[in-house]
Amino acid sequence: MQSSTVRTLLVRGMIAGVVAGLLAFALAYVVGEPSIDSSIALEESASAPAHEHGDAAAVPADEGEEEELVTRPVQSTFGLATGVLVYGVALGGIASLAFAVCLGRVGRLRPRATAALVAGAAFTTVYLVPFLKYPATPPAVGNPDTIGKRTTLFFLMIVLSVLVAVIAVIAGRRLAPTLGNWNATVAAGGGYVLVMAVACLLLPANTDAVKETFPAALLWEFRLASLGVQALLWTAFGLIFGALAERVLRPAAAATAAAASEAVTARSAARPS
Repeated sequence: MQSSTVRTLLVRGMIAGVVAGLLAFALAYVVGEPSIDSSIALEESASAPAHEHGDAAAVPADEGEEEELVTRPVQSTFGLATGVLVYGVALGGIASLAFAVCLGRVGRLRPRATAALVAGAAFTTVYLVPFLKYPATPPAVGNPDTIGKRTTLFFLMIVLSVLVAVIAVIAGRRLAPTLGNWNATVAAGGGYVLVMAVACLLLPANTDAVKETFPAALLWEFRLASLGVQALLWTAFGLIFGALAERVLRPAAAATAAAASEAVTARSAARPS
């Protein structure tokens, strides 16, 4: 694939990431922010100021209150939109490069199908599998002393999932001439599932990620919202980028077919009758 085509696909991928990010932001704002607000309200009620317990005279009005640098309305609108859009653009660019590598190497799939395959694989390896081991938790409800440990474990799970997936793809390609495409794909996929299942058993669990008093219904509402936002982001990206990529690659494919046809016609005309 020519470098100019790869650059064009990269730009299209980032555009698709922006559009997918906007859709994900809308869903996150509608279904995710209410559970976050409820979580923060529970945390604030659990850590009520001392004057609410009869110690108002002992605590000055201004003491103990830190100035809020970013207000909650800004966090839930502009902050959320900025974070989701930056995330969408970055992953859209990376996924478009992965698409350029996979195109024509994972079977005779059209650009739309290849884009859907890449998006589905990215959602599974980057989010779904790590989510099954370390599910998302609402802000302000976890133990602040373990946030570093929890973040490290989650990113370790992402790196491990992506690395094992890459090894599985390489192994599948190596096994394809011997086992056939279908059997090689099943074997590689089964190997990925087996390795990640063992990793989930060996890696430590986040037993202190959420307080025991936190409502289970609210926790699952937040986790389902997080899962839905990621699913929408990658589904939208796969559909949008697939359409854009096919428009980019269709003229190139037509030009290649025309050149091949002209070459065949020229060879036929050059043969002696």
